[in-house]
Amino acid sequence: MTEHDYFIAWCIYAVAALGCLLVWFRLTGWLWRWLREPLRLLATVAVCTPTAVDSSSAKLAPALAVVALDVLFKDTSHIWQAASELAMYSVIAMAVYLVFALIRWPLERAARTRRAEREAREQALAKAEADQPPAQAPAPRAPEPQPPQPSVRGRIEPRL
Repeated sequence: MTEHDYFIAWCIYAVAALGCLLVWFRLTGWLWRWLREPLRLLATVAVCTPTAVDSSSAKLAPALAVVALDVLFKDTSHIWQAASELAMYSVIAMAVYLVFALIRWPLERAARTRRAEREAREQALAKAEADQPPAQAPAPRAPEPQPPQPSVRGRIEPRL
């Protein structure tokens, strides 16, 4: 496989992986957020993790494909390396996500509290306005003079 063929194969895989991720994102869109986000993260890690095909060369292959093909053909030469890399990247990604979620959680609770306070304030204001008797209507004002309207023939044509 030449370098050009290798590059084309990775480009085809990247487009296919992006398509699979888009479908996965659509399939998990209805789930509860705290379940949806980790599932999307694990799917992204699964399709984006590369692993070395051969220790003597610098060629890489998708770890998920290596594991699937090794299981399918009952070849265990690279399965443990690819599976361990998948597990390692999954654990790292989930740890980063957990830190992100723990930082985001109190911020969202504070925002939810502020939003509830604002809605309660608006409801109290609306109730106070509804409880007040209607004010007397102001006296009608004289109509303001209208500016002169341009003639129907707004454009002047030159005579020849």
